[in-house]
Amino acid sequence: MFRDSFRSFLQNEVVPHQDEWRKDGVVSRDVWLAAGENGYLLPWADESLGGAGLDDFRFTQIELEELAYIGETGFYLPLHSALVAPYIGKFGSEEQKRRFLPKCISGEHVLAVAMTEPGTGSDLASIRTRAEDKGDHYLLNGTKTFISNGLLADLVVVAARTNPERKRGMGLFVVERGMEGFDRGERLHKIGMKSQDTAELFFNNVKVPKENVLGDPESGFKYLMHGLAEERLIASVTNVGLARFAFDETMAYIRDRKAFGRAIGSFQNSRFKMAEMSTELELSQVYVNHCVELLNAGALSADSAARIKLYSSEMLGRVVDECLQLHGGYGYIDEYPVARAYCDARIARIFGGTSEIMKEIISRSLGLGDDGRR
Repeated sequence: MFRDSFRSFLQNEVVPHQDEWRKDGVVSRDVWLAAGENGYLLPWADESLGGAGLDDFRFTQIELEELAYIGETGFYLPLHSALVAPYIGKFGSEEQKRRFLPKCISGEHVLAVAMTEPGTGSDLASIRTRAEDKGDHYLLNGTKTFISNGLLADLVVVAARTNPERKRGMGLFVVERGMEGFDRGERLHKIGMKSQDTAELFFNNVKVPKENVLGDPESGFKYLMHGLAEERLIASVTNVGLARFAFDETMAYIRDRKAFGRAIGSFQNSRFKMAEMSTELELSQVYVNHCVELLNAGALSADSAARIKLYSSEMLGRVVDECLQLHGGYGYIDEYPVARAYCDARIARIFGGTSEIMKEIISRSLGLGDDGRR
């Protein structure tokens, strides 16, 4: 029932606007409000805050899948609901939850998280943004980049170093739209995900009240690590969904397109390629579902999340490449969904931890150190 409801919502509120959003480089705020009105934001949040109290990742999985099945990579609802908001839900005080979450549930406030910096990607412990304790507030200075929802965001959870003596001594700070010294750069022009408002964020002596610090101001690194496995599962669900979207688009195309008097889907090469991709999709889906079950049980390990992130992102790259090839010249035309999927998919092997980082995590779980010994 939830899937049918959310699918209908997307057909009515998202699909008619996708081309417009891609052209504008940002989705409309109206869709966030509509999602909130229909109960699709933060479904896990307590009913006392306005949520549905559905603390089961399968609801998020449905949203991720259905967004992928229509090729929508700009409306970053899962980032808002399943990645950023839980930092407030898990590590914020009761007062912070009551102050911040209701408007996130209604769609009035859009969320973003700011970790990556111009000189720091996967090495989160090396961030240079600093928050200096000034008594009743912190003074925040630094620059963040590649921030999804960067232009729309009303609340940004910012990771900043608080203790220069500790490599991992950092905190999480909720920076609000309109705070003096908080500025945004122009939208970053990417080769894919055209409707996702990705931007640089600048913090110049921003006064962040201590009431906006999440939990212990020196435990931010631990808090961020706590959410990484789920972040990688979120990415993996989307990877499999986008691959299925490209597969379905290609199936329809090869059944209709003719060459030498026959549908190109009837040629052995086409049939075998589709058979291979279908197998990869099914195997990926089974492992994704397994990891969702582990997450719901509180048992999803870092290496399991890394395995599905690695495999699903690489699989997505293979599938969209084969699908574009089966489209021939039309696959290279931007108006064809497979061309957009091809460009959108390339980031999957980079964000949320590169494939190389995933391999590092997996190899360490095998007991292999830098010298190759157990």
